[in-house]
Amino acid sequence: MKPNELNEEFETVLLPAMALRGVTVFPNMSLHFEVERDISMRALEEAMEQGKRIFLVTQRNIAKSEVENGDLYEVGTISVIKQVLRLPGDNARVLAEGVARGRLLDLTQLSLYIQTEVQLLEEEKAPFHENVRTEAMLRSAIDLFQQYAEVSGKITPDVVLGVMAAEDLGWLADFVAQSIPLRYEDKQRVLEELNPERRLELVNEILAHEIQVLKIDQEVQAKVRERVNDSQKDYYLREQMKIIQEELGDGSGDDEIQEYADKIEKAKLPEAVAEKLKKELGRMTKQPFGSAEAGVLRNYLDICLEIPWTTKTKERVNLDQARRLLDADHYGMEKVKERILEFLAVKKMAPDLKGQIICLVGPPGVGKTSIAASVAKALNRKMARVSLGGVRDEAEIRGHRKTYIGAMPGRIINAIVSAGSSNPLLLLDEVDKMSSDQRGDPSAALLEVLDAEQNSTFRDHFIEMPFDLSDVLFITTCNSLDTVSRPLLDRMEVIEVSSYTDEEKLQIARRHLLPKEMKRHGLTGSQLRMTDGAIRELISGYTRESGVRQLERELAALCRKAAMKIVSQEAKRVTVNGDQLEAMLGIRKYHPEKLESMPQVGVVNGLAWTSVGGEILEVEVAVMDGSGKVMPTGNLGDVMKESCQAAISYIRSNASVLGVKPDFHEKQDIHIHFPEGAVPKDGPSAGIAITTAIVSALTQTPVRRSVAMTGEVTIRGRVLPIGGLREKTMAAFRNGIHTVFIPEDNVKDLEEIDPTVRSGLHFVPVSHVNEVLAQALMGTEPVSEHHTEHNGTDANLIPPVQEETHIHSRISQ
Repeated sequence: MKPNELNEEFETVLLPAMALRGVTVFPNMSLHFEVERDISMRALEEAMEQGKRIFLVTQRNIAKSEVENGDLYEVGTISVIKQVLRLPGDNARVLAEGVARGRLLDLTQLSLYIQTEVQLLEEEKAPFHENVRTEAMLRSAIDLFQQYAEVSGKITPDVVLGVMAAEDLGWLADFVAQSIPLRYEDKQRVLEELNPERRLELVNEILAHEIQVLKIDQEVQAKVRERVNDSQKDYYLREQMKIIQEELGDGSGDDEIQEYADKIEKAKLPEAVAEKLKKELGRMTKQPFGSAEAGVLRNYLDICLEIPWTTKTKERVNLDQARRLLDADHYGMEKVKERILEFLAVKKMAPDLKGQIICLVGPPGVGKTSIAASVAKALNRKMARVSLGGVRDEAEIRGHRKTYIGAMPGRIINAIVSAGSSNPLLLLDEVDKMSSDQRGDPSAALLEVLDAEQNSTFRDHFIEMPFDLSDVLFITTCNSLDTVSRPLLDRMEVIEVSSYTDEEKLQIARRHLLPKEMKRHGLTGSQLRMTDGAIRELISGYTRESGVRQLERELAALCRKAAMKIVSQEAKRVTVNGDQLEAMLGIRKYHPEKLESMPQVGVVNGLAWTSVGGEILEVEVAVMDGSGKVMPTGNLGDVMKESCQAAISYIRSNASVLGVKPDFHEKQDIHIHFPEGAVPKDGPSAGIAITTAIVSALTQTPVRRSVAMTGEVTIRGRVLPIGGLREKTMAAFRNGIHTVFIPEDNVKDLEEIDPTVRSGLHFVPVSHVNEVLAQALMGTEPVSEHHTEHNGTDANLIPPVQEETHIHSRISQ
């Protein structure tokens, strides 16, 4: 089939085609458009040579310059070229008239120009006044078009008259779609609809939508013009006021700008800071009234002027006064106080020394925060607390850029502003509770803050100027070092604040907590009295903690009970002893471990360290006929299981000496159990207790009931030092133990033990497990029951850092 030759059987024709971008041509309509692409120019030339007929079809993606299969809509318009006007740059302006709709069947050529096989599409005829529905649709279309013309204001009267004179539904739908600016997708929908009624109905829907959009657009434009007019009116009025004030001699008319300038001059800022603020003030003067940028600059200037760039408090270092303050605010904690006083002594000898950053680590409620407050008071420095618990955004430390809505400085600069001094004591609380996410790692941002080599030029994102933090004294607190990043920990000097003993809690309650709660509840010393026995019972029976927070709450409850009795006139004075606690506070919450009344075979009292103090840890061993299995149970960690294996290995290698059958490991099963199986336990310090219990069970020799022991054992029987001796011995004393076996290397640590505990227990230093067995098992040489004081030990020796037996928590399942 030749180009322009009609295939009468299928009503198809080969025509050059032009891909239109954003333009749609309708039948019986004329349209001007410009041709720029080479392939379209060649199609135009081909059409002019072969009868001026061309197939105009809209391109799906108007951004594509190259046409491929699938890029064109299926329905286009067979048109006749009426006029071609050549333009500069090998372009042309074309006037084309649509003849009929056509369906694109195939792209037969895409090289020189687009040639298509097109099928002629016939549409149904719907004469005017055929039925009422047709007339109603026609009138609706005319009415909607008139509304559109009124709202848009861009339709010429000739077009309106053409619409009103229309009698053919299909022609009217095409004419309206051609005459108004619609998206090419909507025009294509109209072109593809062959039924005149449905086509006009589609056009009516489009017109209704366009009218609604135009009305909303006009409302928006009206509001914008109104606001612009108000802003211009305000601007003109203010300018007139400035001129009037200048004429009257009432000043420059911009008091706010002058006020900021005066503040910058009076603040005695560093030169670089003053220049920066003056520059920002100059930018603010150029902003129109009410602009958002002016608000940002105003907020920036306010915050920068609040920062104490050069304001400092005079530091006072008086060791005697500092010692008095620490003793008045904190009972016990001698090693911590000594380290704090050493720090203050160095400050007195070398005031310019930088980079001393202290980290207080210890369980909750032991006074870490109050120690920092005492140090600030002793140094005459202002103090600000920065809580870092739960912080997960790096911007919390360094701040946000001032261009963001609601931007503010980071917590460090805010704390400086709050303190009102450039050399305060900043307490960074709970540094172990920080976390990180997609917004950054705050602990990494703290590296600059806590580095003496870098923090002299600390730059907050909001301030955008370096601030000197080298004069700031940083004290950090945490409950555990496990979650503190290593680089951050490397910048701090760690001081361990251990848990309180029962004796220390007694003195703290007597000297600090009880007077404080009585004052809070309006009680005098004559109205409420508590015996030492009542306080001891309160500590052991109603609290289980490292610090004293729960103890303080229980004392507050007693004060409330006493106040109730006094106000209700049940009593004029309330005296509380140990027997009355249950009546006032309810049943006892915690009970001490009960020792066996008679010596037991295979049962040994071990000692364990927990986060809330020390506890008795029983070791039970049962031996039965079997095949040599060893079964450690009780929710044990790997280290504790290895201690069991080490004890078995020592006993096997020394079976003849210990009086144990040499083949026990082949014919007997050994079950080693640690009660309270729901509580996780780990650590090596139960080694000698495990060994003693196994030997007792294998030899059927009872273990003395009033002894307890702690120490790591090796497979050769050596007893190695352990940690947590202070808390463990307190647990032994509290539970009625008389004799405690400790590693010989831990004798030096007895100096740190509470004097009451040291005088109430008999300590037996051992270097080998045979020494323990010789004295702990019945039928051997008994342990002397007299109490021994260990004097002459060096209290300044640092105890060896060893992993000890832990009971992580007390949870009943």
